[in-house]
Amino acid sequence: MADAIAYSEALVTRGLAFDTFAPRLSFHFATTMDLFEEVAKLRAARRLWYRIATERFGATAPASGRLRFFSGNSGTTLTAQQPLNNVVRSTIQCLGAVLGGAQSIHVMGYDEAYEIPSEEAVTLSLRTQQIVALESGVARTADPLAGSYFVEALTDELEGRAGALLAELDAAGGAAAAIEAGTPQRWIAEAAYRLEREVSSGERPRVGVNVYADDDDEAHLGEMFSADPGVADRHAAHTAQRVAARDGAACTAAIDAVSAAARDGRNVMPPLIDAARTGATLGELANVFRSVFGEFREPALW
Repeated sequence: MADAIAYSEALVTRGLAFDTFAPRLSFHFATTMDLFEEVAKLRAARRLWYRIATERFGATAPASGRLRFFSGNSGTTLTAQQPLNNVVRSTIQCLGAVLGGAQSIHVMGYDEAYEIPSEEAVTLSLRTQQIVALESGVARTADPLAGSYFVEALTDELEGRAGALLAELDAAGGAAAAIEAGTPQRWIAEAAYRLEREVSSGERPRVGVNVYADDDDEAHLGEMFSADPGVADRHAAHTAQRVAARDGAACTAAIDAVSAAARDGRNVMPPLIDAARTGATLGELANVFRSVFGEFREPALW
């Protein structure tokens, strides 16, 4: 939410009316294993964005206050031990995203704790979504858990606590200033460390890891993903061929136009499109921004 506020304020400062771009904003929330907390989190996010859009930015278009969001499973929940257990974990997370109102969902492959998912794992992830959508009945109503005392109370609590964090970030100068200071990165690192300590100590049970573990963890893994060893060389050769065939002078001029726009604080999208059409590579365009803005380095967290 703080990031969305920062982007919105930057666009409004450039003279764009909030209602002209707000309906196109989209959000990404990971869902983890605490089913009701995840549902409440997504419901609270929808409330928060509506209040931010209408009260902070004065939105009048109904679409501006609607939270358009994608929800993917959290990779932190997957375990390398007993990998098929991840099928159940992914199903619970998918269900939490549906009950929370996600418009788009990604279910992770059960073998992603090892590597890029296999075709079998990807297919099963897709089937998981399809079964939840078509066989469970949860998609027949927009907010299936509305009215539940527990869910409503938890939604209120999460909305309040998230609002307090937003106020803290506002006081620190907004999302960009907080990121430069390492504040949200520190919060994430502390939470991850706390979680791992709880799993290591057994305080937080993780089936197949610290409870109900066995010695044959990989017994049910199917065929593992195998990358084509020649793919990098083929892509490099293809890029070299494209670079050799382009109009070098026109491409250089287009890249210079991107650099000038970035240095002047102008909209870089039109010159970026022109540069791409002349054959400029992603690496060349990235280097333009590195030369103008420098390269971000994570601040020390402690």
